[in-house]
Amino acid sequence: MLFPELRGRIVLVTGASRRRGIGAAICRAFAGQGCDVFFTVYKPFDDAAYRDASADPDGPPALAEELRAQGVRAAFMEIDLGHPEAPGAVLANARAGLGSPSVLVNNAAHSARDGYESLTVHSLDRHYAVNLRAVAMLSVGFARAYDQAHGGRVVNLTSGQDLTALPGELAYAASKGAISAFTRSLAKELAQKGFTVNAVDPGPTDTGWVTDEMKASLNVQSGFGRLGAPEDAARLIVFLASDAARWITGQVIHSRADL
Repeated sequence: MLFPELRGRIVLVTGASRRRGIGAAICRAFAGQGCDVFFTVYKPFDDAAYRDASADPDGPPALAEELRAQGVRAAFMEIDLGHPEAPGAVLANARAGLGSPSVLVNNAAHSARDGYESLTVHSLDRHYAVNLRAVAMLSVGFARAYDQAHGGRVVNLTSGQDLTALPGELAYAASKGAISAFTRSLAKELAQKGFTVNAVDPGPTDTGWVTDEMKASLNVQSGFGRLGAPEDAARLIVFLASDAARWITGQVIHSRADL
């Protein structure tokens, strides 16, 4: 579905390093609506997390070219969102490269296994810095600088930690679970500016990290008999950025078929 009002708007998406990932699908979906796209990447995390064929070292420049081929402007920067100054730098670079964004999609995340026997202060701080602090500061920085006529849109990605336990990933679960509370509270504050702020939990999504054994188990749990595709999440996020969703805010949408 096309949303004509999105054409020409500038969208900022974090975490689009891999062309198989949700971030890249979000970028493509907005480009398909005629939006200019600025995205962030962070290669050191990808190198550590994806040591097999799902790694995509050529992904960022290739994705940018793919987006430009759709007739829109596209730019990206590599940055560690866990650095305290990163959110300000991202917003400044997006404005300098393409102009002021009207849509922010907080997709980037840090994830490492650390159950109760291995949880450390460093791991907890790292998850907090990327998964919550960067999201919070990007969101408020975006809102403070917003000066356009139509209301801004913020969409945060979460993983359903307010629904179910995630043993073995305590720091990740805590940091992503906090996104739900932050989303609802920020939505209330920004409603007066015409903003909407929502969160999306796409459920288990096939982005290259799932083994065949895991996929078989997750397919059984899914009502649709399959994992989600990155494009499934991207379509919902584009809808939430459109005028069709201007009455939807403060929601955590669990668009997963394994409930």
